[in-house]
Amino acid sequence: MVNKDFFLALDELEKEKRIKKEIFLSALETALVIAYKKHTGAAKAIEVRLLPDRNTIRIVAYQKIVETVEDRDTEISLEDARLINKKYKVGDIVSEEVTSKEFGRIAAQTAKQVIMQKLREVESEIAYGELAEKEGQLITCAIRRVEGDNAFVEINRVEAILMPQDQAPNDRFNVGDRVKVYVKKIKPGTRGPQIIVSRTASEFVKKLFELEVPEVAAGQVEIKGIVREAGYRTKMAVVSNDAAIDAVGACVGNRGMRVNAIVAELGGEKIDIIPWCEDQLEFIARALSPAKVVMVQASEGEREAKVAVMDDMLSLAIGRDGQNARLAARLTGWKIDVKPYSLFVERQREEEERLAAMDEDAEFDAFDEDFGELEENLESEVLSVELDGENLDEELTDDFADLMNANAVLDEDELNNSEKLDDLGDFGDL
Repeated sequence: MVNKDFFLALDELEKEKRIKKEIFLSALETALVIAYKKHTGAAKAIEVRLLPDRNTIRIVAYQKIVETVEDRDTEISLEDARLINKKYKVGDIVSEEVTSKEFGRIAAQTAKQVIMQKLREVESEIAYGELAEKEGQLITCAIRRVEGDNAFVEINRVEAILMPQDQAPNDRFNVGDRVKVYVKKIKPGTRGPQIIVSRTASEFVKKLFELEVPEVAAGQVEIKGIVREAGYRTKMAVVSNDAAIDAVGACVGNRGMRVNAIVAELGGEKIDIIPWCEDQLEFIARALSPAKVVMVQASEGEREAKVAVMDDMLSLAIGRDGQNARLAARLTGWKIDVKPYSLFVERQREEEERLAAMDEDAEFDAFDEDFGELEENLESEVLSVELDGENLDEELTDDFADLMNANAVLDEDELNNSEKLDDLGDFGDL
């Protein structure tokens, strides 16, 4: 086989598509094995030998001579080999040159399909390897086409899809527009790498800040958390790793230049930049910005927080459709219940009244218990007097006198018990 154009095509594959000649030759060998089997009915081992100086390719089918044949595709017995040449011995290679002209049309077409499939696979692997490192990165690319609600962009000559859920509500695209996208996922596919990009992910805003704010890119200002409802509001918690740098000020920029550039990219989306702190109660209060928080009560075990704001700040703290409170909850990781401060005051007053009422009831119960004990003791002593009235000693008489004195101090209105008063009267008669 002599073909100058074939060698030129090999060089082009290696330069433009970065496919090495060795890879192509391996695919060619596989294809020729299949074609040879289709043409002859036997699957011999095939070796492809390139002779670039002569613009020649030699295709050789070969089998090894063995005593016991285990693989008929690559081995031949000594007896069969000596039918070809009596000089053969065990270990020799029986080979024959094959020309593509010997292949039928179907065999040649099969070989072509195998080669093309292999080249597509290799090209896909190379493209995936180059793109894999771009996953999680911010890319500026061009809109290649728009089909229905889907937009397609081109990244390294590979088409990526921007699905409707990855587009902000105010995004509008035309073919040729240059847009920034966040590479969300790259995975290999039968037709090349599949790339999914997004403009709604929270990481998209984070990467924009890394692009616009040098302190964030350098790690001097750290983004501790970021949550977003694309097209409406983003909340981002930042902290400075350098005492000389104001984290919030660095992100806002001089006269808001840095944050305004990001807001413009997002189509006017609001961005709340919040100073992060370790105190969870304080962080919850800050997360509800721009509302001012009066008080925070929290249950650590259930991670639930009740937050009080002034009545005129309630709608601002909750936000439209609960958006501000919802984003604050996602940012802090706490369930947040926002209430007006007047309601907290009212509930506090009701709680104090309830506790006061419980204290009064407790005092009355204690008095009633003491009186009941006194009554029981009195009845017991009276019973003793009735049984042993004739032999009372002086000590018992003194006890009765003390008991009578104690009873005399009790206010009749406090006792409010006619039966007990009658018993005391009976004892007085004794």
